[in-house]
Amino acid sequence: MTDNKNIDRRTFLKRLGAGAAVSSLALAGCDSAKKSASGNSSESLITGGEMTYRTNPKTGEKVSIHGYGCMRWPTVKSNQSERGGEVIDQEAVNDLVDTALKHGVNYFDTSPAYCEGFSEHATGIALSRHPRDSYYIATKLSNFAPSTWSREASIEMYNNSLKELQTPYIDYMLLHAVGMGEDGMEAYENRYIKNGILDFLLKEREAGRIKNLGFSYHGDVKVFDYLLSKHDEYKWDFVQIQLNYLDWKHAKEVNSSNTPAEYLYGELEKRGIPAVIMEPLLGGRLANVPDHVVERLKQREPERSVASWAFRYAGTHLGVLTVLSGMTYKEHLEDNLLSFCPLKPLTEDEMQFLYETADLMMQYPTVPCNNCKYCMPCPYGIDIPANLLHYNKCINEGNVVASTQSENYKEARRAFLIGYDRSVPKLRQASHCIGCRQCVSHCPQEIDIPAELHKIDRYVDKLKQGKV
Repeated sequence: MTDNKNIDRRTFLKRLGAGAAVSSLALAGCDSAKKSASGNSSESLITGGEMTYRTNPKTGEKVSIHGYGCMRWPTVKSNQSERGGEVIDQEAVNDLVDTALKHGVNYFDTSPAYCEGFSEHATGIALSRHPRDSYYIATKLSNFAPSTWSREASIEMYNNSLKELQTPYIDYMLLHAVGMGEDGMEAYENRYIKNGILDFLLKEREAGRIKNLGFSYHGDVKVFDYLLSKHDEYKWDFVQIQLNYLDWKHAKEVNSSNTPAEYLYGELEKRGIPAVIMEPLLGGRLANVPDHVVERLKQREPERSVASWAFRYAGTHLGVLTVLSGMTYKEHLEDNLLSFCPLKPLTEDEMQFLYETADLMMQYPTVPCNNCKYCMPCPYGIDIPANLLHYNKCINEGNVVASTQSENYKEARRAFLIGYDRSVPKLRQASHCIGCRQCVSHCPQEIDIPAELHKIDRYVDKLKQGKV
């Protein structure tokens, strides 16, 4: 990757200021007469505004700029569960889907891998209660494990997605997480080429059982570049990338295996390929920023949430078809609707303000966990994301201290230890990690999870002994 492939920030901002569009991607009107995809008036009881839509250049479909990520459905306790005493709360999922559709959200993104394998089933139940033409389903061929690399196993996974989602066709089908792993190209070849599965999916698109075919990218940029070099042959309809105001320039500082979003988006823009955005909040980290950053954002827009800055940033890019967010609770959905009903694009000055905010945030060494839960379940019962996210939260709140001489040592020590026991049950804390490393290969961010867990355990031990 060379610098001349990147879009210069100043050039990009000028394009925004000039209101340039990408290919035939256009902002659909948000006038009061617009109807939502469900056929009902999308006048929001929550926001008082209209959902913003983008046009799919291939199909002409109006896709909501806000997409629902279905990887974090709410759960309830159950004695019948094989998932640590919890099952997906189907009633809550139904309510969330109903609310989303009512307010104009019509893009739902799931996978056979989400919610430990149960997301497609729950999503299918909730959506099937509505007319099939009122929503778009995105799912993935998540054949990560070698046991699923055979043609038969991969096709079985694909057919099972159709069954679980209760649909005869998939609107947006993705090769899942290409580029991930120690050798991203070899994994891509094993998962999709040697077994003929990509050819199979292309034929499914020709037959109409797949309406749009694309891929989601994690990791090795050589795989991303290679797949785009095959665009004339495969004619990708869309590509899913990680994009947020921190990753635009600082992706490699956040995680050395990541690729700056500026480059990824720019390569798609040059080819007129619509971008679907994942991780606009970077796994929630851009909604839970350090206190001084909260103050900075609130001074600028006191009425908006911290998260809204990240959502508006992702949606401002005109080549974006939809911005995904995994919402577990209705209050998350309601707040997100405020950002997208309608979307108020950022100005050039606001974009620069966010880039400067990103520079400030890079001073805080948080663990790059996106809470995707691909590392789960841990064979030793550790709640890996909960451990990492508590640590990040304490860093953001100034409750990780260097020594007993720190000014706020007593308060920080109490906040860390009490908060740790409240957010992570003792049997699921970092102290139980034996370093088996089964989780490492599943992490899209390529975090050395055992090393981070051991670091947290050492820090907790020192806090308890009063040695830090």
